Amino acid sequence: MSEHARTFILTITCPDTFGIVASVSSFLADQGAFVTKLEQFGDPQSKRFFMRVKFDADQALRTEAEFSEKFTPIADKFIMQWKLHDVRRKPKVLLMVSKFGHCLNDILHRVASNNLHIEIPAIVSNHEDMRDIVEWYGIPYYHLPVTKETKAAQEQKLLDLIGEHDADLIGLARYMQVLSTDLCRELEGRCINIHHSFLPSFKGAKPYHQAHERGVKLIGATAHYVTADLDEGPIIHQAVERVDHTMTAEDMVEIGRDIESVVFSRAIQMHCEHRVFRNGHKTIIFRR
Repeated sequence: MSEHARTFILTITCPDTFGIVASVSSFLADQGAFVTKLEQFGDPQSKRFFMRVKFDADQALRTEAEFSEKFTPIADKFIMQWKLHDVRRKPKVLLMVSKFGHCLNDILHRVASNNLHIEIPAIVSNHEDMRDIVEWYGIPYYHLPVTKETKAAQEQKLLDLIGEHDADLIGLARYMQVLSTDLCRELEGRCINIHHSFLPSFKGAKPYHQAHERGVKLIGATAHYVTADLDEGPIIHQAVERVDHTMTAEDMVEIGRDIESVVFSRAIQMHCEHRVFRNGHKTIIFRR
């Protein structure tokens, strides 16, 4: 490959059948593309096939239009849902936050340190608490306070901001407002929430206090896609930490915040690296 080659990621999901990998690999080879990584999974339960291919393209396949024209016959044959992603483009992630800034601060630091390759075009909050830190990073901060009376209007303003900033993904960095059913449906598949508990256990308010009352030995955090069913969306990433009887509920909250920050950033990273595939109520995750 020449030094001017560009790198792409091709994501595919379709009904599982014979010949998919061979057809895609042969197509890329015939077009002069150099495959650097290929991951695949056929789910025996859903009968769905999932594939992620990373490849370098020299002269051929350098635009999505050109790729689509040549690849469509194969896609049609296997009834594929597919997308081509240019690795050079940083996905735009609009973040939302309330009064707890640990997840937000972690993401901002990772982006500023070039450890998370995304662009943050804007941050939306229902409070003013995080304005100073956000503006220190030079990112626009939008204050959209929410009451029962203003909820619908503020959610429309949020949608307008998402469109204005051309956001690919919305990250709820401990945004402590329940989104309306209509908004959840509008954002489905492109909105990630961090839940401060190890779902499906201990949903709702004060999950660490619930866990403490039950005497759990493990606490954790869950990042999942937002759906109209509260805290029921497909899970992307989880992590846990051991606790014991000597710890208070407040100790668990403090430990939990560290876990939340890591889980949230990794979920955003996996989504933005096109490693996450929806599979009904579950996800297929291709690891590094």
